[in-house]
Amino acid sequence: MKFASAVAAILLWSSICWGQSQAQAPASEKQQSTYDKVWKFAEWYNNKDNPVVQSVLGSGRFQFEYAALDAEQGSHHEWNIRRLRLGARSKLFRTFTLHAEAEFNPQEADPVYSRLTDVYLQWSRDGRFALTVGKHSAPFTMDGATSSKELLAIDRSNLTNNIWFPQEYIPGVSVSGKIAPWVYRAGVYSAGRANREFGEFNGSVFALAVVGYDFGKSLGVKEALLAGNYVYQNPDPRNTFTRQLQHIASVNFKFEAARWGARLDVSAGSGYLSQSDVWGVMTMPFVNVTEKLQFVGRHTFIKSDLPNGVRPATYENLVVSGRGDRYNELYFGANYYFYGHKLKLQSGVQFADMNDRANDGGTYSGVAWTTGLRVSW
Repeated sequence: MKFASAVAAILLWSSICWGQSQAQAPASEKQQSTYDKVWKFAEWYNNKDNPVVQSVLGSGRFQFEYAALDAEQGSHHEWNIRRLRLGARSKLFRTFTLHAEAEFNPQEADPVYSRLTDVYLQWSRDGRFALTVGKHSAPFTMDGATSSKELLAIDRSNLTNNIWFPQEYIPGVSVSGKIAPWVYRAGVYSAGRANREFGEFNGSVFALAVVGYDFGKSLGVKEALLAGNYVYQNPDPRNTFTRQLQHIASVNFKFEAARWGARLDVSAGSGYLSQSDVWGVMTMPFVNVTEKLQFVGRHTFIKSDLPNGVRPATYENLVVSGRGDRYNELYFGANYYFYGHKLKLQSGVQFADMNDRANDGGTYSGVAWTTGLRVSW
């Protein structure tokens, strides 16, 4: 109840501040909103004339939610601090970016510190080319390439949970950039045994390649990005930063017009060791009712060639002990953006079922509701 009261107070305060800033700003004069002024506190230092350090910015996110699940296999409900990350990002020598961030779990007395996420040095003169070295994101699949700050559904799809590498931040070297209308990324990452920092480097590696083309300008819309993703991983039983998938192919399409859009993901992976080959499809249409209110729908289908090849979703695995071989999900959600993706309230209902040919604990059929506050800076 304390958590619920805190969330309600934050939302009430946000709404009042937004209303006050709107009422006080003259129509003919654009002023900083209250949100602009609050988020300005994350700008710790900014001096473009300094030849060594141009800026130091606080970075992080706070994601708090309530989840309630009712299934034939059991029920579960909890208040959860889903993500709490704190760090800093510095611009150095006009071409370097140094970013370090850690994740914490204040719900656990020991340890509060969970892991390092981003710890990297990036060199770039402009958006056409960037070289990144260190622990950083390995983005592929539709939701895997989307920051948790900017997800349209309250959680990533179960397709991404099964085919992407949910550790997300992995030591490696990558190059990326945008030469409009093309975008690209290529990288080599350590796949060895994971720990809270940089891993043991005792396993193998995986390579990632992404190429995309944005048809948005030619179609007269905000975005129409078609991207192909490919991952090759050298199989090794000590690879725990990753899933046990040797080859992964993913085709994604991101479309957005003025008031509506859709996202599509078709992905497949070939397994090794105990992991079966698996493939899936995710479609996610959305409608922007106003500048702040958005409705989102999603359908996810995943299938594995052999039994026990598909994992249940985040909260479903708390009532299901095993895996299945075919998963179906329908999601209906709403988002309210107080300050864009930096401050938003998200809520969604999932109807899901999973078949388990092996009949060893992976069968699932239930409904889940998750609602939460997302704050990032």
